[in-house]
Amino acid sequence: MTTVHEPATRAAELSVWPASTAESPHGDLAVGGVPLAEIAERFGTPVYVLDEAEVRDRCRTYRDAFPDAEVLYAAKAFLCRAMAHWTAEEGLGLDVCSAGELELAVTTGFPAERIVLHGNAKSPRDLETALRLGVGRVVIDSPSEIARLAAAVGPQGHQKVMVRVVPGIGAGGHDKIRTGTEDQKFGLSIRDGYAQHAITRILDQPQLRLTGLHCHLGSQITSVKPYLVAVRRMVGLMSRLYEQHGLVLPELDLGGGHGIAYRPGEEALDLTALARRVRAELADACATAGLPVPRLIIEPGRAIAGPAGVALYRVLSVKHTGDRVFVAVDGGMSDNPRPALYGVRYAPRLVGRRSTAAPAPVTVVGRHCEAGDVLAAGVELPGDVHPGDLLAVPVAGAYHLSMASGYNLVGRPPVAAVREGLARLLVRRESLEDIRGRDVGL
Repeated sequence: MTTVHEPATRAAELSVWPASTAESPHGDLAVGGVPLAEIAERFGTPVYVLDEAEVRDRCRTYRDAFPDAEVLYAAKAFLCRAMAHWTAEEGLGLDVCSAGELELAVTTGFPAERIVLHGNAKSPRDLETALRLGVGRVVIDSPSEIARLAAAVGPQGHQKVMVRVVPGIGAGGHDKIRTGTEDQKFGLSIRDGYAQHAITRILDQPQLRLTGLHCHLGSQITSVKPYLVAVRRMVGLMSRLYEQHGLVLPELDLGGGHGIAYRPGEEALDLTALARRVRAELADACATAGLPVPRLIIEPGRAIAGPAGVALYRVLSVKHTGDRVFVAVDGGMSDNPRPALYGVRYAPRLVGRRSTAAPAPVTVVGRHCEAGDVLAAGVELPGDVHPGDLLAVPVAGAYHLSMASGYNLVGRPPVAAVREGLARLLVRRESLEDIRGRDVGL
């Protein structure tokens, strides 16, 4: 019986890994044709591994699912020059949240007109950089931005803008990542009239051209229904704007937040169902309102980068405390703060050797001076796991390096890309020399 079900069990375990993942007879895994143990030896640990083919395939999946929509990759999930290059080549636009993300993308060669600038508190530098580089659209997130942006554009200039509105919808995997409700910092409320008032002010600024409305409901959303409710509420606002101002907006941005599975068996958003039902809902709502159907814009980030990444760690110690076993690795909350922030759960796996030991429950912890530095609680690893072993954590491509910190001055890990049997460095490891170089005074 065990022999019959073993291949199926292993296939299920690899369901959240990049499609190129293959297991060798001696227990190692290869991603993009490169053994993970080889990557760890070459680049050291911790290290992030990014499967280029998986990134590109996920970009194409979105383009195929939404052929008439504009797909913007949400750079906050993970951005480096290679990532900007890949997404541009696959026909996606870019959603950025700072002058830093914007400058990196444009200096890599990403077309500025295909970039949208977000942010609830854009700095003068953010706006100046956006205008200097010719960003495609700026998403207005607060009333104060309207006059600031109009003044920065100048009387002879023009800038396309959208308005981020709060549709009053709670969706997402955790309270801290729900952005469509009235009680958080993003956007302008439909319910209390702030969104409508901001739109009226924008229409009084000839330098600003309002192209559409934007909303974002949250992150890790696995149900289609919240997006359908959002379509109805956004079209309802568009209908009121038409009645009040004769305004027909050509664009509707529903944001991203598309949920993915971090562990085998977890639910993920059905992209095909989302595309089909959102298109139908949008067409029906616009027909009811007597409006032309606006061009849809979506902003996937995690759903493109997350499943393409793997994090590798070396085991430093195994400690038995009471009835618990703590497996400590050479990374932690400085390279992945998400478990501490949101209680996210991962499925680490022993790689580099095959163990015949029975699995045992352990808690994988980091090296940092925080009791909350836990990478994976209550997971099963072989009972003979020991210092020097290599652990791999799948679905590590989004919100790992982008949220990494300098805690304990450990230094942020490097990023290596794999494709067709070759591995190359994309982002080097942050060194002690880098850290010392920033410290300029005594």
